[in-house]
Amino acid sequence: MGKRSRQRADARPAIDTDGAVGPRQPCPCGSGKRYKACHGGANPSAPYVARPFEGLPSECDWVALRDFVPAATAPLALSDGSKQSVTLCSLLPVASPAMTRSDGDVWLGLQVQHAYGDPSRDLAYVLQKALEAEPGSSVAVVEDPGPGPRMQDLVEKEGALDVRVHEGFDFWVADVEDPTGQLAASLESANAAAWPTARLDGVDAAYWTRMGAREYVRWVMPHAETSLLDALARLHAADSDRVVDGSRLIGSFRAHGLVVPVWEVPAGSSVDGLAAAATALDERIGEALAETASLTTEQRSARNGITSRQVTIS
Repeated sequence: MGKRSRQRADARPAIDTDGAVGPRQPCPCGSGKRYKACHGGANPSAPYVARPFEGLPSECDWVALRDFVPAATAPLALSDGSKQSVTLCSLLPVASPAMTRSDGDVWLGLQVQHAYGDPSRDLAYVLQKALEAEPGSSVAVVEDPGPGPRMQDLVEKEGALDVRVHEGFDFWVADVEDPTGQLAASLESANAAAWPTARLDGVDAAYWTRMGAREYVRWVMPHAETSLLDALARLHAADSDRVVDGSRLIGSFRAHGLVVPVWEVPAGSSVDGLAAAATALDERIGEALAETASLTTEQRSARNGITSRQVTIS
């Protein structure tokens, strides 16, 4: 996804933890219209779903691949028991919603331009079209697909996503001959726009990235927003919210109903070292989530600081 598109995704208007949106607020679908004139109208084409990937295996990874991981893939198993090969991709060429390759395999793109209120329903519609398409064709969506099944209805719910993060987009053409070198030339520009990214082993949906000279960890978390922010505030007040020494929690953003805390980490940090440290931090977050006492004055101050820092890095 391009820089401008990622900024738009990360800057979605704030919504209440129950998903409510005020009628005069911008519609969270990203259309630019007020909610009452878009998905909050008297006869909306599709209701806005604040947490569209809830119930899918590895919900947090779905959000990460949809919002900020540039190049990644994961195989999908269909719930009907079909042996059809389906691969979930963060981004496809020209931001295509899906393609049926010459061998009949289906690739489903997450970072797409259409926004009709419920990404899960939109993706399911695209997947169904791709499964019926002729080999070697792409799928386009030019209008609201209307009511229909969601990805939760089509995908096997057992087992986690096996996410593979790629250094660039060479996987698009790994099995395609390129005698003229034209594909290599076009891929070079696409790869140049993809920030180096890696998934941290041992925890769910935590991704390291380097942007210029600075490095970050973006971590999609499944916990309720209020509880998570309280837990992070407890850790911050105790000076135990760092991923590694020299790192700092710089803020968070919302993505598809989940909170994504962001840490800046020291340049040159080892991905393996970050993974081990993130596992320990995950345990501390779990302990803080289990606490039931009211926040202290210092913890409330820390929480206010966290909530005031809505970040966008791209």
